[in-house]
Amino acid sequence: MSARTVRRLSFWTIIVGTAVLALKLLAWKLTGSVALLSDALESIVNVVASLMVFYAIRLAAKPADDDHPFGHFKVEYFSAVIEGILILIAAALIAREAIMAFNEPRILDAPVEGIALNLLASVINGAWGTLLMRMGRKARSPALAADGRHLWTDVLTSGGVVLGLLLALATGWLWLDPLLAVIMAISIIFHGGRLVISSVQGLMDAAMEAEDLALVERIIREESAGALEFHDLRTREAGRARFIEFHLVVPSDMTVEESHAICDRIEDALEDQLPGARVTIHVEPEFKAKHV
Repeated sequence: MSARTVRRLSFWTIIVGTAVLALKLLAWKLTGSVALLSDALESIVNVVASLMVFYAIRLAAKPADDDHPFGHFKVEYFSAVIEGILILIAAALIAREAIMAFNEPRILDAPVEGIALNLLASVINGAWGTLLMRMGRKARSPALAADGRHLWTDVLTSGGVVLGLLLALATGWLWLDPLLAVIMAISIIFHGGRLVISSVQGLMDAAMEAEDLALVERIIREESAGALEFHDLRTREAGRARFIEFHLVVPSDMTVEESHAICDRIEDALEDQLPGARVTIHVEPEFKAKHV
């Protein structure tokens, strides 16, 4: 997937998020439900986060320069960390509204219309969140994928809110409305914490997944005919970029041109199977071998 497509998706996420926010605010206005207000507060975070993601993806697509010779890929992880922090702030605001509502429970106005609008907003969020997660994985964009997971968390919490409100209407238990808001705040705190932790892992130069690492090792073995061995393989990921580094041991009588041809063959195969791969190979003479 091209960087242009990723940027386009991130832009439309802002539009979709704004439309969903408008629907949820209208649902709250119609009903006066603190649970629906909590849902709308989280959607405000969604819109702000989408703006950050859009900026982060545009910056991450910039080519390497003198100040950033390895590119700007990690900015997407910063975006995801900030999004997680915003989610935690939203949870605190929701908890505050819920505590206040416990003291003054109120009968909901126009509940059917409000719940219908909230359900419509959830359907839109679910469809768009699924698209973002799928495209985010395909494009190896942590910011895009995080945005999609956030939207699906919103869908699940919105579904719980609607079910709870239907129960409150059926039983007359008005305290269920603020209770739902508290439960939603706890759920959001859990999700925000997970998002921050996973994004920090990216900032810490985590190695490639085991499946991808096995693929790298297989490609090197298959494409290194003429060399004696490879060792000290190290990998790390930064957004869409994958950095692969290892030592390649060649016979002492091999020419520079011959060893360079082997390196080119390995690099081409890795970049073909792992788009975004940045490969660094240290060629060493035979006496540096560790396993021969």
